[in-house]
Amino acid sequence: MALSVVIITQDEERNIGRCIASVRPFSDDIVVVDSGSADRTVAIATELGARVSTRPWAGYSAQKNHANDLARHGHILSLDADEALSPELAASIRAAGAAGWKGAYGFNRLTSYCGRWVRHGGWYPDTKIRIFPKEGARWRGDHVHETLEIDPGTPVTHLAGDLLHWSYHTLADHAGRIERYSGLHARKMLAEGRRAGWIKRWLSPLFKFVQGYVFQLGFLDGSAGFHIARYSARAVRLKYAKLHQLLRERQA
Repeated sequence: MALSVVIITQDEERNIGRCIASVRPFSDDIVVVDSGSADRTVAIATELGARVSTRPWAGYSAQKNHANDLARHGHILSLDADEALSPELAASIRAAGAAGWKGAYGFNRLTSYCGRWVRHGGWYPDTKIRIFPKEGARWRGDHVHETLEIDPGTPVTHLAGDLLHWSYHTLADHAGRIERYSGLHARKMLAEGRRAGWIKRWLSPLFKFVQGYVFQLGFLDGSAGFHIARYSARAVRLKYAKLHQLLRERQA
């Protein structure tokens, strides 16, 4: 059905096999762009029939655009290594391809947090557009967030089924990622001319917790919902604290 699958990787031996296995039945062109894995990521991808290209890390958007350029078919399915298609989503993609690709396609993403599928707290349905024409679609953005831009007027069809996402295996995974990304967010806000007054530093984290755990029903996900809410609040607190420090350093 002429669909290329592109995946960017770095040290993803835990995930890459599951990701590729979920798309192998319907794609004859699986492209993996690896940015220097020290584990068995490249070997596993090669064993499973993917075309592997190595490229030094240049940021999410740059890596994904490079992977798109290597695709052989006119439509692309872009996946992260820690994602895989549910059987229902795989069937929906097969049906769409059999009918002929028309524009772009989106679907819901369901995330596993420390072994539990999370359906509340703002984490679901988390709709993503991941199938798109090779021509007229590019990833844009800095090192914090990348977004897909498609040509105006491109029709977008929503497909049934979930994109399964294995995000954090442990609470330490979540804490570590927050520590890394909060600094990137702070530098991005600094470049945008943002400020970090005491209201932002102290009240925004509290609001974030209440929003996720209460208003977005995170409590229905049990302990996972509580930890997601508290770490989300911590992420907000850290990015404003680091922005505050950067502003003080600039004024010194």
